[in-house]
Amino acid sequence: PRAATMSEAQASLAVLSKVELRVSCKHLLDRDTLNKSDPCVLLLMQSQGQWMEVDRSEVIKSNLNPVFAKIFTVDYYFEEVQKLRFEVYDSHGHAGVGAHDDDFLGGMECTVGQIVAQKRVTKPLFLKYGKFAGKSTITVISEEISGNNGYVELAFRAKKLDDKDLFSKSDPFLEIYRIDDDRSEQLVYRTEVVKNNLSPVWEPFKVSLNSLCSCEEKRRLRCVVWDYDSRGKHDFIGEFFTTFEEMQKAMGENKVQWDCMNPKYKIKKRNYKNSGVVVLLDLKIHRVYSFLDYIMGGCQIHFTVAIDFTASNGDPRNSCSLHYINPYQPNEYLKALVAVGEICQDYDRQKFSALGFGARIPPKYEVSHDFAINFNPDNDECEGIQGVVESYQSCLPKIQLYGPTNVAPIISKVARVAADEERTREASQYFILLILTDGVVTDMADTREAIVRASYLPMSIIIVGVGNADFTDMQILDGDDGVLRSPKGEPVLRDIVQFVPFREFKNASPTALAKCVLAEVPKQVVEYYSYKAFPPRCPQPDTPDSSLGSPQ
Repeated sequence: PRAATMSEAQASLAVLSKVELRVSCKHLLDRDTLNKSDPCVLLLMQSQGQWMEVDRSEVIKSNLNPVFAKIFTVDYYFEEVQKLRFEVYDSHGHAGVGAHDDDFLGGMECTVGQIVAQKRVTKPLFLKYGKFAGKSTITVISEEISGNNGYVELAFRAKKLDDKDLFSKSDPFLEIYRIDDDRSEQLVYRTEVVKNNLSPVWEPFKVSLNSLCSCEEKRRLRCVVWDYDSRGKHDFIGEFFTTFEEMQKAMGENKVQWDCMNPKYKIKKRNYKNSGVVVLLDLKIHRVYSFLDYIMGGCQIHFTVAIDFTASNGDPRNSCSLHYINPYQPNEYLKALVAVGEICQDYDRQKFSALGFGARIPPKYEVSHDFAINFNPDNDECEGIQGVVESYQSCLPKIQLYGPTNVAPIISKVARVAADEERTREASQYFILLILTDGVVTDMADTREAIVRASYLPMSIIIVGVGNADFTDMQILDGDDGVLRSPKGEPVLRDIVQFVPFREFKNASPTALAKCVLAEVPKQVVEYYSYKAFPPRCPQPDTPDSSLGSPQ
């Protein structure tokens, strides 16, 4: 049924989503005798039954209710249960984290799915052996980094800030908060501390547009400047409010500046002007799109299959032949074709180009390395997967299997169509070439050259090795081990070839083969269009005008 293939398609071409996690704690245990605990959070992920540390937050000095600035980014796979563990430790700086049990302030376990579904999870922290860590709780907030998002790079400095320290100058740092619809504030970023300086220049930093303003340019942001105190009692210098829309005036040569205000001084002091100014020196927007953004924007995946008709396959009339048509059981060529094609046809207009190579073809029985298996040179397209299967079965009796195994002509043929597409400068069609072959290619040098050329075009190549030949040399084409180069030494622009021997999937379900060979495609599509800086063709219909759905 159609529904099943669509869901398979979405599962196997599931675009990798990244999720941002932010962590805060309340009522942590106080482990230090003289001052409060200095908490730090470790994020661990379960992999094959073992907990592995993924990342850790900064240490917040002397604070039992910390809000960590660290953003943890995790990959989210819809089809997997991904277990997470958060562990809070009292850090002593020198010995590292987690050295002693008495530094452990508590842990919490959950799954990525739970946090994504609930958006915000608050749970008690547990010590060893299931004991509650007093009233301690941990809150994790998740935001999916969606495609229409991208990130922004900001560079701030301040001038003439108020001096809060008696014997030296202030040690300022800046915090940016997003004000949500329920008036609550979400910490977006905390800069480093610049010591002893009333006109600090902070390091430039990147934040996703999602976390900065929920992708709404007019959402209010509160920016606060503090004088750092090692005991955790930071002195308030001043604040200002702005929006991402206002910040964007800092693009190019322009700068934007705000008065940094202390509301108490404004009331008390008659001639109060400000407690310094904060300047946005530079703002750069980097847009990031996902595979689904391109698909939803109308990009079609055009699918071409190329079948090896060389003599090494064996006489199709003989039951030992890889091309034998068994009425009860599809051969390996058909199995591989159907497994991969069924998923691609949901992203295409149901028409597939089908080519053959390595055979003598009518009427003159000359060898061809790129003939249409429907014998229509003007239109090599078949109606859906079923059309390809029928053309394949009817062409077998008409051709003579021959050789050699040359695939460069077919790669170049699809590349010519992809090159025409590229000239439109739109993300409207991406080409996948599925090559089914029973042996190692003969024209390796030409094939490498053709792949290097193709890596600059909107196309990907999947090679499935059919039968029991030794495919060791074919692994060279799959750039996973190293970078594929042309005979002259020119590297591919991007890794576009995926090679798999069909025998590894002989006993697995067809979806396993498809999942494996198509796993890289979403990434390859996004890499190509990002390199070209082509956005998706049309903004998504549910995007409000104020959002950042399409490039300005």
